[in-house]
Amino acid sequence: MADNHDRAFIFDMDGTLVDNMRVHTEAWRTLMDENGLEFDERTFLVQTAGQTNREIIPSVFGQLSQEEIGRLARRKEEIYRESYLPHRKTIEGVVPFLTESKQIGVKMAVATAASNANMEFILDGLDLRRFFDAITTASDVAAGKPDPEMFLVSARKLGVEPENCLVFEDAFGGFEAARRAGMKAIGITTVNSAEDIMMTGSVAETHSDFTHLRPDVLIAKYLPY
Repeated sequence: MADNHDRAFIFDMDGTLVDNMRVHTEAWRTLMDENGLEFDERTFLVQTAGQTNREIIPSVFGQLSQEEIGRLARRKEEIYRESYLPHRKTIEGVVPFLTESKQIGVKMAVATAASNANMEFILDGLDLRRFFDAITTASDVAAGKPDPEMFLVSARKLGVEPENCLVFEDAFGGFEAARRAGMKAIGITTVNSAEDIMMTGSVAETHSDFTHLRPDVLIAKYLPY
């Protein structure tokens, strides 16, 4: 068996490891209702997926102080965590896939625009942190996706060259970030259809979950030695 220590899998979190993007969207809807703003769910979800709260809030609410951005961000995440807690679970097949990947020596990272509190809510709440060699959140980067920084920082943390990293993502911004980082991507169809994802031209293949994914097969296809 090949030594896979110089091959890496980098995972988005929301919408990829867990199917929670609609809960996030409903939390944004509640926040905007509380502040008397209109909300178009589909447009918002597609345009903001992968961005950090400090990028999203000014684009929606207008120019605000850092204190006000922080207050609104904390309120939104409180709504989200309270709503998602009773339903919190991994996407089908995630734990077996991560277990097998670790067994064959693939390095793994999470690259998420989520806050540290939301990262802990998922990775610790579902006992997933043990699988990952590195975690990159909004606090580690200047810009969210589609900027490639989040994936490039993750590759550096793992000590793996970008071209030897395979990204798992659900959002168009994430696919573009992977492309800019020089990484191939696997699309998870929690938010966008397989047809729409493949039309980007930058995604290798799509899956509804991790049930039929095998790490050794993916390495042979996309990260060959």
